[in-house]
Amino acid sequence: MITLGTLTGLPASTRPDLLAAPTLAALTDLGLLDDVAVVEIDPAISDTAATREAFDLEQNWLANCVIVGGRREGLEKIAACVILASTRADVNGSVKRLLDVRKASFLAMEQAVELTGMEYGGITPIGLPAAWPVYVDSRVADEPAVIIGSGVRRSKILLPGRLLEHLPGVQVVEGLANPIAPA
Repeated sequence: MITLGTLTGLPASTRPDLLAAPTLAALTDLGLLDDVAVVEIDPAISDTAATREAFDLEQNWLANCVIVGGRREGLEKIAACVILASTRADVNGSVKRLLDVRKASFLAMEQAVELTGMEYGGITPIGLPAAWPVYVDSRVADEPAVIIGSGVRRSKILLPGRLLEHLPGVQVVEGLANPIAPA
């Protein structure tokens, strides 16, 4: 069991119905169903800011998975980036260099949903297409526990940040994201 703010997750093995099919398959294949926690939430508050407010969460406990892409020599390259909610992915700096493309950008919602088999607002690094690299900002990996998507909007996964390093295709990157300046 993992608790962050007012969220307490149960082992994912006890609630596989709260996981997208690709997420459940990946956790099963990796033997991690008992190592991550899942918690059911109202889909209307799945977005990061709403989740943070509803469950009294620190911003550095929330991690977002964004899908980015770019082209080089006619070939499209796609990757996932996992960053803390208190940061923004350095898409046209770090991400562009990692993908080795001229320009990187966020994938359109429809394309991200179609390619991942997950719901927009719930996309998670667990269960993505095997060919995609997954770049995890080092600040995420350093967190004792983070909340990420589950592949569906009606739940969240709670896990130790370091567990993300054990996912296929993961590369922990220093400076993948930049802090968001306070308003």
